[in-house]
Amino acid sequence: MQQEEITDKISEVVTEDIWGSIKEFLNFGLHFGEGDHQIHITIGLLLLVIVSFVATKFLLKWVRRLFTRKMDETDKLKFFSFFKFVQYVIYIIVFFAILSTAGVNITPVLAASAALLVGIGLALQEIFQDVIGGILIMVDKSLLVGDIIEVDGRVGRVVDIKLRTTRAITRDDKVLVIPNHKFISDSILNYTQNHKTTREFVGVGVAYGSDTQKVKELLMQSVAEDSRILKKPKPFVSFEDFGDSSLDFRINFFVSDSFIDPYIKSDIRFKIDALFRENDVTIPFPQRDIHIKSGNPIPKEER
Repeated sequence: MQQEEITDKISEVVTEDIWGSIKEFLNFGLHFGEGDHQIHITIGLLLLVIVSFVATKFLLKWVRRLFTRKMDETDKLKFFSFFKFVQYVIYIIVFFAILSTAGVNITPVLAASAALLVGIGLALQEIFQDVIGGILIMVDKSLLVGDIIEVDGRVGRVVDIKLRTTRAITRDDKVLVIPNHKFISDSILNYTQNHKTTREFVGVGVAYGSDTQKVKELLMQSVAEDSRILKKPKPFVSFEDFGDSSLDFRINFFVSDSFIDPYIKSDIRFKIDALFRENDVTIPFPQRDIHIKSGNPIPKEER
């Protein structure tokens, strides 16, 4: 029993000596200043700098892989340009943390930096929102090149997605530049997000007393020979309502490229007008009956 106690004490003494030697080695270095303003540049601090920067590098590399694992090569290149800026900011933070560990009073530096960063942040607030929106678009694939979208009542086909803006070509061949923050803060219609096929329609009214079955046949005939209209799903006619001056119909059809649907609709209207004229189907205009109520004539002496 006594032998075990002696062995334990020897082990404790050896361990304390080893730790003491390690601490002495880590604390070896240069020391500047006095009191609370003393700065320590030691071997331990240098090792801490190396370990911190290596760990930060591997962590950032892991985060980058996590965000870019589903991106194509083009999106990865766009993301890397932004991620480099993030890396510099994180390395600066780590550097200041190490200075604080070394005993350097970084409070004045942080105070000056905070005032500067607040000013820059307010000035660049919307730009940062755009960049974050661009990253989210690239990561979750909520918007792709070739998608047809509607923004503020304007329809365009997406041709390029950059880190800060998205570019689309409108139906009149104008370039629409959209800040990416709109895609995370506003409601945007994406015509082709789920599939490429969209349903469109052309509405028309006919006079009361018209043969509704005949109208249905003519409307189906107006889209039958247009190669831009899909055969499956099949077009169909819907009797919408009994309007004030007309019986309201719709010819519903499906297209694979909704970007050109205004041209398709225009051709269908021309075809409907020609077919209705050939078959004596009237497209009415609003009519109002005016009733004039006659009263007792005003005596001449009261005029």
